[in-house]
Amino acid sequence: MNKKKIILNLVLLTISITTYAQTIWYNHPAHQWQEALPIGNGRIGGMVYGGVSTDEIQLNEETVWGGGPHSNVRAVPADTLAKVRRLIFEGKEYLAHNMVNANFMSGQNGMPFETVGSLIIKSEGAKFGVNGYRRSLDLSRAVATTSYNIDGVNYKREIFTSFADNVLIMRISADKPGKISFSAGYKSPLLHDVKLDGTQLVMNGKGADHEGIKGVIRVQTRMAIKNKGGKLTAKDNCLNLKAADEAIIYISMATNFVNYKDVSADEKSRCSSMLAAAMAKPFASAIKTHSKIFAQQYGRVNLNLIKADNAIPTDSLLYKVTSSRDDSPLNAQLAQTLFQYGRYMLICSSQPGGQAANLQGIWNESMKAPWDGKYTININTEMNYWPAQITNLQETEYPLLQLIKDLSETGKEAARKMYGARGYMAHHNTDIWRTTGMVDGATWGIWPHGAGWLSTHAFQRYLFNGDKSYLRSVYPQLKGAADFYLTAMVKDHRNNWLVIVPSISPEHGPKGKPAVTAGCTMDNQIVFDVLNDALTAARVLGEPQNYIDSLNNAIALLPPMQIGKYGQLQEWLSDSDDPKDQHRHISHAYGLFPSAQISPLRTPKLASAIKTTLLQRGDEATGWSIGWKINLWARLLDGNHAYKLVRSLMNVLPADSVQGRYPHGRMYPNLFDAHPPFQIDGNFGFTAGMAEMLLQSHDGAVQLLPAVPDVWKQGSVKGLCVRGGFVVDMTWSDNCLNQAKITSKLGGNLRIRSYTPLKCKGLKPAKGNNPNPLFYVPTIKTPIENGTAEALSVRKIYEYDLNTVAGKTYTLECCRAFMVLHHK
Repeated sequence: MNKKKIILNLVLLTISITTYAQTIWYNHPAHQWQEALPIGNGRIGGMVYGGVSTDEIQLNEETVWGGGPHSNVRAVPADTLAKVRRLIFEGKEYLAHNMVNANFMSGQNGMPFETVGSLIIKSEGAKFGVNGYRRSLDLSRAVATTSYNIDGVNYKREIFTSFADNVLIMRISADKPGKISFSAGYKSPLLHDVKLDGTQLVMNGKGADHEGIKGVIRVQTRMAIKNKGGKLTAKDNCLNLKAADEAIIYISMATNFVNYKDVSADEKSRCSSMLAAAMAKPFASAIKTHSKIFAQQYGRVNLNLIKADNAIPTDSLLYKVTSSRDDSPLNAQLAQTLFQYGRYMLICSSQPGGQAANLQGIWNESMKAPWDGKYTININTEMNYWPAQITNLQETEYPLLQLIKDLSETGKEAARKMYGARGYMAHHNTDIWRTTGMVDGATWGIWPHGAGWLSTHAFQRYLFNGDKSYLRSVYPQLKGAADFYLTAMVKDHRNNWLVIVPSISPEHGPKGKPAVTAGCTMDNQIVFDVLNDALTAARVLGEPQNYIDSLNNAIALLPPMQIGKYGQLQEWLSDSDDPKDQHRHISHAYGLFPSAQISPLRTPKLASAIKTTLLQRGDEATGWSIGWKINLWARLLDGNHAYKLVRSLMNVLPADSVQGRYPHGRMYPNLFDAHPPFQIDGNFGFTAGMAEMLLQSHDGAVQLLPAVPDVWKQGSVKGLCVRGGFVVDMTWSDNCLNQAKITSKLGGNLRIRSYTPLKCKGLKPAKGNNPNPLFYVPTIKTPIENGTAEALSVRKIYEYDLNTVAGKTYTLECCRAFMVLHHK
């Protein structure tokens, strides 16, 4: 290719970053919940079916849960705990397993997240032929729209859960006067009653009793209609509108929930006041303000892999992708949509002042969601928030930080009564009542790391924002999590290591043995991170030296990671891995992602060992597990294998009822992740994984395009965030970086890694460790090699340092000579 033409093409690609509309749409109504479209504002959620003669909007409010304030902690006598530990150390795991089940569980396994019910709209005239039907969700505006034509009349329904007014609003319009007639009412599985309050329709519901815990949640749902023309009447528990020009339906929902220990709020006053305030605003102003607030978060990041062909309905696109070649342009189109869809759903299900996104985000159609819709904190809740920092959605983490703070209070009882320890802890599940006891049985539940893992999110946030006042605010949670381990660990006298016991490697055990164990690899990795987070924070904040020393001493006694006889990373202290094990959990891969203990650059043998483990486990898994594996292969700098998992997740499952015919189906027609059933963490893991393929900052430096697959030959991304307080925009072509614009919010040293040589004023070859403390990577112990693992090989990497000033943007470009050679 001509040299001048190459350079011109690169320049054009660099300066031409086009934002493509992100809309998912269908040419038919939803026939099942997994086809409906999600809307939400963090507190209230809706699933829009878009029916013509009968439409349904299934409703959720984030604090409608079963049960009420309670503790599920069962005190464990010290001699019982000691006996369980002794049995495990003696290799008598079956006896220990049975003893745990008999002595650690209270009978309360967590309370369920519950639906409020549904708004049902029945329209007149829809019995005639329908033309031009379209049901869509504009991800950039958070507005769902249904449109169709009947007998020459064009109808439109626009619906959103307002980020400005905290209610659900739907406008129904027609392009001819007097053509809007319908009735609107409720259905609900809650214990409820419906009554008329003038021309408002009120439903009062009650959360269910569950596992002996009395339901105490009260929820009021209130509907009102503003109409232009026509006649509005209220009768037979319905609002009826005849021959109107336009109708705006308002739905307000509120509960008596204040926090996990207080349910004293007046739900009726809350509900009425929000409805009145919303109805006082014109619709045009309401939808504009809502979309503007939403876009302040959503619009920060733009990813372009290909110009979208929006002529294809989304379910048809998903079917086409399922059967397409890997290099089909449709794959890139769906991938970039799913990337933004994950960001959309995180914004819609987690906002400041509210509850953290649960196992289904905020969307659930039943009285008992799968796995109760609880917070499964042995990976799934953490996974929900993997995209938060890197994809520039920092606000969405506030509910998670509040969850951590709440557990730091309720978890003190579990630490003290069950393990005789200080600090706080939680097992593998919690709920809105912040329970921390063991649930579900030993195989799943005797895992004391839920609170510890969550606390690492609070520390990672500091590495992105560098705010010492923030670090001071979360230090009690960091210290409390560390204090639990400092006082709960015991010595494994075979090796003199400090270990947690009893525990499990979620959610299975070595071949032929029960799950209960001592000091499994994931345990040691989480403990290492929690202690190091507390140690780093204590140093930054000037905490007492004797506490710093206690953390250092404990870290020195943790077990090292081990490479087993098959060249794998051992999951347990003993070399007990089964190379044919294809369990969905790859718990010891925590050290590679989300942690930074394993690195292809710093620890190439451990990276090789976990790669062997991943190959042994295989690519096929449940939806959320595939989402995790995308991140793992990205951290191994293998973009093509990461992309293989991207493709695996984009396999259609039309419905749960046909799983047998679609054994590899991992995505419903509405793009919800299929475990199956629906778990939202797969969507969030997908978004985080794509971000990790494009940009990484965990390993002491910012690596640009670390794992871009061959099929994403060119593209651009704007607005991703990295540790150290930097925001990154990039363009690339022929799988090679063209340009990166990096904005420094905090100043300080920026260490850059790239597969291409770069140029920028002030850019120097990197030397020594990165002096920027926000890129600090703790040193791990040298692994024990019981088997052989060859060091993982990586591509040549160019590494630079750039001293930055806060508020300034720096443009890094690939050296032209390299690009010319590359294009040849």
